Amino acid sequence: MSGRRIRVVRPGDLGAGDIEDWRQLRARSGAPAQPFMEPEFTLAVGRVRPHARVAVISEESGGTAGFLPFERGRLGHGRAIGFGVSDVQGAVLRPGLRLDTRELLRACDLSAWEFDNLEERQGLFAPDAARSYASYVIDVGDGYESYEQALRSRSPKFLRTTLAKERKLGRAAGEVRFVLDERDPEVLRTLMEWKSAQYRRTGRRDRFARQWIRGLVEFLFHTRAPGCSGLLSVLYAGDRPVAAHFGPRSRTVLSCWFPAYDPAFAKFSPGLVLHLRMARAAADDGIGLLDLGRGAAEYKDALKTGEFTVHEGASVRPGAGAALRWLGREPSRRAHAFVTRRPRLAGLAQRGLERAGRLREPKRP
Repeated sequence: MSGRRIRVVRPGDLGAGDIEDWRQLRARSGAPAQPFMEPEFTLAVGRVRPHARVAVISEESGGTAGFLPFERGRLGHGRAIGFGVSDVQGAVLRPGLRLDTRELLRACDLSAWEFDNLEERQGLFAPDAARSYASYVIDVGDGYESYEQALRSRSPKFLRTTLAKERKLGRAAGEVRFVLDERDPEVLRTLMEWKSAQYRRTGRRDRFARQWIRGLVEFLFHTRAPGCSGLLSVLYAGDRPVAAHFGPRSRTVLSCWFPAYDPAFAKFSPGLVLHLRMARAAADDGIGLLDLGRGAAEYKDALKTGEFTVHEGASVRPGAGAALRWLGREPSRRAHAFVTRRPRLAGLAQRGLERAGRLREPKRP
């Protein structure tokens, strides 16, 4: 590739120099310090996904020019690292680096590289995006008080109601307290149980039924690195956890990944209380951005201060593997896009999923 050399390695085979180069290139990009784009996330995925790989791009002079983390499937079908749970995806490249996508895929022995949360300003793959989505954020870079003031001006009823429910929760169940970085693994297991039950109630696939996702979460829970650490945040009433969130954080960005709450306390909106407490504590800890992720939701509309754009699509190089990937993926993708662009159909689909979820719920004795 124009005098460059590309070697493809397992994440665990990256050397200390490679990891430091990765961090420095990412810092030079000027993009938010998303934990999904740090080497520690790829290293964690590599422990639970045997087909995880990293393309290391070297300059002719010997310096490192970039990294592309990916997972390789059948017929050379590649996906973004951690596809299905990674909320920000892409390559980590030297600013101004010129690459040819097809040659990069050939060097990786890939017929296609699929993404569903491609980061903004990923110029190498952006031309291959099929659709774009808003990814909502809470900006607390000016401090929580500034955020709350803006929230009070924009949505005074929402803030007033949520704070009132927090007080009612305290009266009903004991003093409300919040822990930003809870280290008890038993509480993490409780969160996963809540989330699994939520997936079943809403008719969605239970992510925690997949062992590699559970393994990834548990490994990140014990990871402590500046670029990517697992953060378990918990809202307690008395001594009882009533809502929790687990997600990766960097020094300045917290990715809101798996939030859930105890349905027994649903009338107190503990999930909303949790997010407000989390925003305050995160700001105090130096985090300036909470990334709520792609996908519309009422709580995101209430809490957000802005949004980024992420993209879905695939970069391909001509061949049988790419054609088979298109035939297998594109019809369902188009059907999903057709439904989500039509609110009435989307509502009917959601109600159908919820009915299916109730039917799958185990019967109580």
